[in-house]
Amino acid sequence: RWAVVGMALLVGACGASDEDGKRASGDAPSGPGPWPTDAVKDYSAAYELGSGVQSIGVDEAHNLWLLRGAEIGVLRPGDAKPTWTRGVGQAAGGFGRDKKALGSTVICGGEAGRAYVGYHTYELQREIPGKPHAYIPAPGEPYYSDARFAEYQKGDLDAVRLESDGTVVLEEHLWRSVGVSGGSQQLGIRNTNDFHYDEDRSVLTCQRVTRGRDKGDLYIGTNHGVTLIRGLTYNSHRHAAWYAEGESLQAGFNWGLGIGPDGEVLVANDWMVGILEPNGVLEDFDKERTWEGPVPWRYRGHNAQLNSLEAFDHWRAIARTRQGATWVGSRDHGLWRMDVKDRSSATYTRVTPLPSDNVTALAATDGGKVYVGTNDEGLWRIEADGESLTRVDDVKGKKVLQLVYDPTVAPAALYVLTDAGLTVLRED
Repeated sequence: RWAVVGMALLVGACGASDEDGKRASGDAPSGPGPWPTDAVKDYSAAYELGSGVQSIGVDEAHNLWLLRGAEIGVLRPGDAKPTWTRGVGQAAGGFGRDKKALGSTVICGGEAGRAYVGYHTYELQREIPGKPHAYIPAPGEPYYSDARFAEYQKGDLDAVRLESDGTVVLEEHLWRSVGVSGGSQQLGIRNTNDFHYDEDRSVLTCQRVTRGRDKGDLYIGTNHGVTLIRGLTYNSHRHAAWYAEGESLQAGFNWGLGIGPDGEVLVANDWMVGILEPNGVLEDFDKERTWEGPVPWRYRGHNAQLNSLEAFDHWRAIARTRQGATWVGSRDHGLWRMDVKDRSSATYTRVTPLPSDNVTALAATDGGKVYVGTNDEGLWRIEADGESLTRVDDVKGKKVLQLVYDPTVAPAALYVLTDAGLTVLRED
């Protein structure tokens, strides 16, 4: 059994969910889907994916999307290899501080034939007297400048479309806020409640809801929080944040992002962990009233058994099982099981047998297993008993870049992207 840090393992306070009863109608997998059902399949070798793929996504038509710097590849069912397109959207002018982005980050599938591509850029510095660092004046307002206003266009998220020949084109650089913020100006992603604040400039991760009431919704983790996207319209944002000395907001980079078994949104940033309960109304997502309001925090807190609130925990991944346990992975402090006690406290237990302190990705399956990606020791699996930990030797590579779980097919598919390529695991 694992050595326990702090307190013994507890049953999750939120309880287990009923796998059948909690799902909306039509969520059960309709069949195996268009891809091979081998228990283990090396896609990089089988489909000539090439090297350097940094992120992958799967859309609702089961097209496989690949991101490699300024290139987007698509492997359609029936193709022998992907078709690559270079220089789409934010990548059209190349990358650099004087360009639209410093580089690309992640790709997520959307509806059939659509994907979302994230980019990163530098943090804004304070320039406007009496205003926070991310404040940008509009034309006609004090301290306005063309250069500052152009910052709205940097980083953020592109929606791209698949053409009939397999190539990719820009559909739209996202700018449609659900609120009145910014009016009809195509300013990229900025705060929904006040367009002057360009806080969510870099997209770090993304997760698509694959079933249930909110099927099709996309969440992105950014340098400031979590933004909800429905089609081409967004609501930005929510964050598990705290105030230093009662004044300065500490939001942290939101690297950890997941969708729970009941559609809850799992967030983990440099300091804190949170579980949000969305209500399905896009307009409500950014209404922060902590424990109350339309989208309350089911849990929001930090690992007091590891560090003080002020110290970085460097959370990088989060997942939650149907049995009620939440798992969080840190860049520096390894893997932890989190059992929620109430809305602001939880018991954290470190998984000491994991031979890596650097967790990069997590995925929980419907069968109760949890897959753990590490930066230096490959892929591991926690069995449904919540305790047995084994290495997944069938997956090549020491550095796991991404885990994408697709329960819409049977057997379910787990896409494992590592420094050695893409492997897909299929299991009941």
